[in-house]
Amino acid sequence: MVQINGQPVSDAAGRTLTEYLTQAGYTLNFVAVEKDGAIVPRVQYGDTVLCDGDTIEIVQFVGGG
Repeated sequence: MVQINGQPVSDAAGRTLTEYLTQAGYTLNFVAVEKDGAIVPRVQYGDTVLCDGDTIEIVQFVGGG
């Protein structure tokens, strides 16, 4: 099981970050992702496969004034 933002997600293992983020409704240009304590560069989202035991933190940027 993968922990994403503190919640267990049972269907994330085996998917790339791009697949998970897109399916979850995130806009890739407006998020930052940390995997097991390290920032994942956006260019690596498609190559980064989520595995059981991974801890993922996703931060979504929101504009406003």
